[in-house]
Amino acid sequence: MKLELQGMTKKFGPVVANDDISLVVKPGEIHSLLGENGAGKSTLMNLLYGLYQPDAGRILLDEKDVSFAGPGDAMAAGIGMVHQHFMLVPVFSVAENVVLGNEPTNSLGALDLATARNRVNEISARFGFDIDPDALIEDLPVGIQQRVEIVKALARDAKILILDEPTAVLTPQETDELMDIMRQLAAEGTSIVFITHKLREVKAVADVVTVIRGGKVIDSVSPETPVSELASLMVGREVDLSVDKKTAQPETPVSELASLMVGREVDLSVDKKTAQPGEAVLRISDLVVVDERQQRVIDGVSLDVHAGEVLCIAGVEGNGQTALAETLLGLRAVAAGSIALAGRDITHATVKEVLESGVGYVPEDRKKDGLVADFTIEENLMLDGSFSAPYTRGLSIDFLARRGRSQELIESFDVRTPSSKTLVKKLSGGNQQKVVVARELSRDLQLFVAAQPTRGVDVGSIEFIHESIIKTRDAGIPVVIISTELDEVYNLADRIAVMYRGKIVGIVPPTISREDMGQMMAGILPEGVAA
Repeated sequence: MKLELQGMTKKFGPVVANDDISLVVKPGEIHSLLGENGAGKSTLMNLLYGLYQPDAGRILLDEKDVSFAGPGDAMAAGIGMVHQHFMLVPVFSVAENVVLGNEPTNSLGALDLATARNRVNEISARFGFDIDPDALIEDLPVGIQQRVEIVKALARDAKILILDEPTAVLTPQETDELMDIMRQLAAEGTSIVFITHKLREVKAVADVVTVIRGGKVIDSVSPETPVSELASLMVGREVDLSVDKKTAQPETPVSELASLMVGREVDLSVDKKTAQPGEAVLRISDLVVVDERQQRVIDGVSLDVHAGEVLCIAGVEGNGQTALAETLLGLRAVAAGSIALAGRDITHATVKEVLESGVGYVPEDRKKDGLVADFTIEENLMLDGSFSAPYTRGLSIDFLARRGRSQELIESFDVRTPSSKTLVKKLSGGNQQKVVVARELSRDLQLFVAAQPTRGVDVGSIEFIHESIIKTRDAGIPVVIISTELDEVYNLADRIAVMYRGKIVGIVPPTISREDMGQMMAGILPEGVAA
């Protein structure tokens, strides 16, 4: 099915989110919408899916004008959408989720689950998804949940599939599998709109790249466009994209695309000096943590983290990294072992006590654990300091001081917002993450812990957050980064601890090869690598 958007415009008050956007997606084409968070990509797709109504513009399917009052109309027309944050009911089975809202019934009007199971099995077999239709969503890994979302769209005969930041919550292995699925879908004639800010993925899978910046289409180009041509498309001037970095970097066209997205030069490497580690500030000894089933999620972990270094904890998601971060914050109880911060035992400290001892914490799910969506930016920035200066005076909130401090942090951390009184749920993902990072790094810290610090964040924000992390390290503060993004791990780490099934497989320098790293992430210690 051919999709054409003509002159699509959407305004939210004085803000023009989409400004006269036009593009064409051909049948069987993977068309990437590339741009930083807040550029207008998701707004455009929400217009196409009927979630928003355009202020101007036309939608054409196979040359015919269409309009959608809601997602139901879009689905009926053959459009499916997989949202960045999955729209699944955790306590329902795969089959129940797939047919939700379009339930097959038997002659008595009861839900026909057998038909639902058959539909799931049919699509799974066709694309090699290997999904159990009776499995509960809450028991499935994130990568499999995403496949359920795709099955859900295909079960309604989607001819155009919108994937909104589909790899934001996937491991590198799951990302590769998704790329294969996208190619297979396209080969069978499905048109795919691939919304992303990840440049490597664009080059790996896209047929056409449309760059959106500031709500406008900058240009539509081939992912193989030569550097010389891309340079003239960026900001209308010559751009120097050379990087002063000894380690391997993405191909030059990736850097060019990054600059095209953001509208300025973007250095995709992390320019950091050699670490000058001091004494061990964080000491973890023989740590054991169990889950609600009394299974060890952390199994005898011992680590030292020194002042002025970045220790990255790598591994396939689900191998104890999240549990370790939550334990450091006091969210999980310690069954055995100890945690000491600057000589003080915090093994059994409460979350409040841990925060007051100087631990800054960026959780992996900013929406669930890092922000209060219906609070303003000002209110979110004071969450860790509600009872202390500069946010309070006596027993009352000092609103004037809070606003002044918030404005300082908004400027320092480049939060793109019309006002400090903007509700945080109205910010793009990258700006939401900047609010969390600003709040945590603005305190007096003994330790900074960040889990998936750039998950679902655009390239411009990634650059800024990485710079902030290195500045924190260079200020002599120990930093623990938990990330499934290997590029991020290699860029930021002074040392890398690899976790597998709750244990530390080994601690290695960032010079280790990706092949050896892959083995360690599978629980195998390569020959010649010390544990």
